[in-house]
Amino acid sequence: MTEQFDFTSTERAVSPQREPVFGEDVRADAKRIVERYPEARSALLPMLHLVQSEQGHVSSEGIDFCAEQLALSAAEVSAVATFYTMYKRKPCGQHIVSVCTNTLCAALGGDAIYKGLSEHLGVGHDETAGTPGEEGSLTLEHAECLAACDFAPVLQVNYEYYDNQTPEQALELVKSLQRGERPAPTGGAPLSDFRGAE
Repeated sequence: MTEQFDFTSTERAVSPQREPVFGEDVRADAKRIVERYPEARSALLPMLHLVQSEQGHVSSEGIDFCAEQLALSAAEVSAVATFYTMYKRKPCGQHIVSVCTNTLCAALGGDAIYKGLSEHLGVGHDETAGTPGEEGSLTLEHAECLAACDFAPVLQVNYEYYDNQTPEQALELVKSLQRGERPAPTGGAPLSDFRGAE
């Protein structure tokens, strides 16, 4: 049995008006990003960072927003967002702690660091201890390689490096983050929260 539609009817279902997920300021930022590139699709990576800085992750609404701004399909945007590990598809903690567990770091203590932090936080890979986005919340993840083998074992907090770590140092670092402190990275910019890093 097939449904029949009356295409001559003037009545149509009206969906309720929803508040836009991204306001005018974000739309203006998106426009500025797109204008930097000769082809709009080339702006996809920075657009995904913009969405993540606003929401703390790349939501389905963020995928749709990027697709709309860049005249791409949601599938094209989603393919990129799921390919790169830097784009988080679910809400994260205020801080993302990435522990290198690649060969050299693992051999020099990276596995022990990860295990100790996992036990302390009570979470595994890509899981969050605490309420996502709130003060002191942490997302823990394995990192394949943080490209700092000379300083192994290393970990990152919101993409800032902490070199030559021991399990004890890493645990103290995480405890200080949970208390709302922001210990200085080994080098580079002062530590910010995850959204600020985006």
